[in-house]
Formats: sequence, C-alpha cells, structure tokens
Amino acid sequence: MTVAYWQIRFESWLHETWPQDDKAHDVAHLRRVWQTAQRIMQGSSADELVVLAGCYFHDIVNLPKNHPERHLSSAHAAVETRRILQDIFSDFPPEKHDAVFHAVHAHSFSAGIAAETLEAKIVQDADRLESLGAIGLARVFYVSGALGRALFDSADPLGLERALDDTQWALDHFQKKLLRLPATMQTAEGKRLAEYNAQFLVTYMAKLCAELKGDYCDLDQEVLMKFSPPGEKY
Repeated sequence: MTVAYWQIRFESWLHETWPQDDKAHDVAHLRRVWQTAQRIMQGSSADELVVLAGCYFHDIVNLPKNHPERHLSSAHAAVETRRILQDIFSDFPPEKHDAVFHAVHAHSFSAGIAAETLEAKIVQDADRLESLGAIGLARVFYVSGALGRALFDSADPLGLERALDDTQWALDHFQKKLLRLPATMQTAEGKRLAEYNAQFLVTYMAKLCAELKGDYCDLDQEVLMKFSPPGEKY
C-alpha cells in the first residue's frame, strides 16, 4: 500500500467523521502540513508513512487556544490517534504506531515535548511553518477574531511600553510566539523556511506601523531594524 493510498483513506475518513468548525485546523490545514513535510524530508531517511499519519492526525484532538488544558491537546491527540489506527485503520502497520504516537505528542508548541525522532521533528517543523508567512498571518487573525480579541493596541501596537498580552491583542502573538518559532525548528530546511517566512511577518508589522503613522506607501524602518534577523537588508 502506497503513501498516496493512505493519504486518500485518511482524508476520506476525516471528511466524514471529524468536525471542522475551526477553519484554522481543518483537513486543508492537515493537507498543507503534509505538503510541507514532504519538502522538509526530501533526501532524508524519514519513514514517510509515519510522517503522513503524524501530519493527518496531529490535531485530531485540538482544544481551543483559550482552554485551560490547551497544553494537553497533543497528549490527548496522541492517545486518540493510536485508537483510530487500531480500531479504524486496523491494517495500518502496527509496528509504526509508537512512532506516530510520538510524532503527534511532540508536535505542540505549548506542550513543550521534545521531538526525539526524525519523523517527529519533521511533523513539528511542518506544523509550525503553518504559523508563519502569508498563511500564518491569515490564521492568527482568524483565530483571534474567533476568540473576540482586538487586532492590536492602537496606542502601543508593538507593546514597547507595556507587557505583551496576546489574549487581548492579536498582533502581540507575533512577538509572544510566532517570531520565536525559527529558533525552535528541528531540521535545516525547516529552519530556513521559518526564517524566510518570519521575515514576512516582520515586514507586515513594519507596514502596519507605518500606516498607523499616516504613511501608506512605505515601511517603518525602525520596526525592520528592531525585529529583522541580522544580515537582512532593505
């Protein structure tokens, strides 16, 4: 059975049985994570089937961002993934269950579980890349809007003179989490992609701050200098 065969089966089952009320964590998200994972693992010795299953089931249990047990989502998802593979996909190779369990358990940023296998590192990187670049920009405001959070603090959008609080302002999430992601990447390709796409978010921040100052045709150079990685030029 090919990896493509399993992908079709997983997607079909998820579309039929898995609620997709959260459009930032739907089957389209799972498919994109798998697409990114394939790029990251090119030329590696990673087990494609373990990575595929990790990508498609890592959010099978996904508690809301404001849930008090949010940090336990990946632990619950790992247990549920094992049950699904055993009960629904009983022909999935049982010797791969433990590896898939770990990849699902370790993917979460909030859980803080160390990825100990190549497959888990790839799934973790691929999922975190969804939080960066244009897709990440769209997702952060979608999620914040669903939670009723303001776009930004108009008086101090970058939190330069106050404590950052992404439970109130969506833009604060850039500094609280998103711009920190490149340093957490586990693979060389994942880190390269993360650094490139984090810079897109910095550029957005610079554009936003320029507009708030009445300049609609330029970027705020102070923001670029403060948040861009060393070596970036504008």
